[in-house]
Amino acid sequence: MTDTVAALDVGGTTIKAALLDEALVPLATLREPTARGADGEAVADQVARIIAELGEQAGPAAAAGVVVPGIVDETARVARFSANLDWRDVPFGEMLEARAGIPVAFGHDVRAGGLAEFRVGAGRGCTDAAFVAVGTGIAAALMLDGAVYSGGGFAGEVGHIDVGHGQPCGCGAAGCLEAIASAAAIARRYTERTGLPTDGAQQVVDAARLGDEAAAQVVAEALGGLAHGLGTLLTLLAPEVIVLGGGLFTAGDYVLEPVRKLLAARLTFQRMPELRVAELGDEAGRLGAGLLAFDALRR
Repeated sequence: MTDTVAALDVGGTTIKAALLDEALVPLATLREPTARGADGEAVADQVARIIAELGEQAGPAAAAGVVVPGIVDETARVARFSANLDWRDVPFGEMLEARAGIPVAFGHDVRAGGLAEFRVGAGRGCTDAAFVAVGTGIAAALMLDGAVYSGGGFAGEVGHIDVGHGQPCGCGAAGCLEAIASAAAIARRYTERTGLPTDGAQQVVDAARLGDEAAAQVVAEALGGLAHGLGTLLTLLAPEVIVLGGGLFTAGDYVLEPVRKLLAARLTFQRMPELRVAELGDEAGRLGAGLLAFDALRR
């Protein structure tokens, strides 16, 4: 009898959950809106219930892996800050373990997604790599000498590298990569320039491909900002591979090739990394949560 784990990616709006076997095959899945509450109690109750429901569908889990956005201290199992969940210093790992009655590995959604890409996705086989997720925000998972590095939860915030545009960011600073190149920023900036509503960054990219000049300018500025931010990242850490994820990169070479050329043009002595598009899509966080749970069982 092999172990199974519950894997949950808790987002600001939706929880994606699955019971996974050791091959990371889902035996049962659930998806539902995320409960609200600044103290984390409502989400802890919800996650414990979901773990039980997965167990009823496909057998009890030996452990659980749960990941959330924000600043997460995996060692202390505390969510230091999560704007999407309205949390600050929530000891979620301890809270959930008390409710679920099984070991709980608690982590960060992007680092977990990176772990999955490094082990079973586009970054497999690498020892020094970065996974950069371009979504509502921009963050990175860093693998250094074969180990994912968290810096107490603060590492990888590449979205807040100053890329020089001078516009305000939600973090309180100005010039941040996230404020020009995130999916949310691309959609917002297109609407600001044209007055036209948009469903998201992909619609702006599609419009750019069809010759919309305003869309093309917004996308070009975003890709230029990404090249700037990635240049800073590789100057500091020299990853051999950078895996690029998020909906923006479903456009493939249309966005990847300009980033590659812009990044190469910025370099003087630095090693040019191989740029790869992520393979696991929006399943990366949940699969990473499962890997964290299996790692906890094997320690």
